[in-house]
Amino acid sequence: MRILAIETSCDETSAAVVEGEGDHVRILSNVVGSQIITHARYGGVVPELAARRHAEMAIPVVQEALARAGDGLDAIAVTRGPGLMVALTVGVETARAISYAFRAPIIGVNHIEGHIYSVLADGVVSYGKKAESGLTARFFDSPSLALIVSGGHTELVKVNRYGLYEYIGRTKDDAAGEAFDKIAKILGLSYPGGPAISKLALTGQRDAYNIPRPMMHSNDFNFSFAGLKTHVLYLAESLSKEYGDKGLTFRSPNIAASVEEAIADVLTAKTVRAALAHNISSIVVTGGVSANRRLREKMEEASALYDLAVYFPALSITGDNAGMIGIAGYLKARYTVGYDDMFLLRADPGLRLS
Repeated sequence: MRILAIETSCDETSAAVVEGEGDHVRILSNVVGSQIITHARYGGVVPELAARRHAEMAIPVVQEALARAGDGLDAIAVTRGPGLMVALTVGVETARAISYAFRAPIIGVNHIEGHIYSVLADGVVSYGKKAESGLTARFFDSPSLALIVSGGHTELVKVNRYGLYEYIGRTKDDAAGEAFDKIAKILGLSYPGGPAISKLALTGQRDAYNIPRPMMHSNDFNFSFAGLKTHVLYLAESLSKEYGDKGLTFRSPNIAASVEEAIADVLTAKTVRAALAHNISSIVVTGGVSANRRLREKMEEASALYDLAVYFPALSITGDNAGMIGIAGYLKARYTVGYDDMFLLRADPGLRLS
């Protein structure tokens, strides 16, 4: 089964062709049109600008994805939520038009499901003695724990099996990726902030500053990063006042390393505690922040210490992309009725896992 997938939930315009057969699924093409330059000057995503760029780029990226994959199309998958309403609508309407033109059934996909099942793509990185070198859809026949961590999401979800989910924890304010972006802006770094902070942190000392680890030892599995961000703001203002802007710049690598260490500590500790509390031995870590080098190192250490199997998607599909949407679309078509009514399918910015 070949599926054309479209993703426009935020600021990446992406199209992919995915092929599935039985328990196996692979990405044949995955084209991502980035809007980083468009939003960099604002230090974050401007919804109206994102929607405009999606409208300009949607058809070209679809054409390129189809050209790279070759002939054959059985269905269309599209992200219908969660995300920015104006951005999602562009993708959904594009998918509906293509579905009508090709007489192909349409599959509405939850963006979070896309991230969860991105570990089924080639290039999965696995840690732990119990970990498999490659995953098929059968992996999700047994319970696993998913940490979805990005600019818009920081959530812990128990995946009992495909389509059966249980929220265990989520952020009470800022997502981890959002904290990275805002702290990067405080330090005068480029957007997106996660990669910028991670790069700068390579030359810094992780214990240079005592950055708080919010809620790391709370009795639940929720997260909070707003206080950490505010702490860094006050720290930067204090250093700038004492040493001037050049003094702050000189100390920025140490701040970046300390921030990265704190966020990775919280994400790792909460995820491991949740897995142990729910008697789960398999963890998938997905979303844009899953590309973070320090987070991967800490989860690798935890896998050995607690005898866990931990999986990260290939770096190329950690961010928003249509390849993961195609994978989730294939699973939906395989395990459920799958297809949606082309005339009734609509974007849903608040869509939750059911």
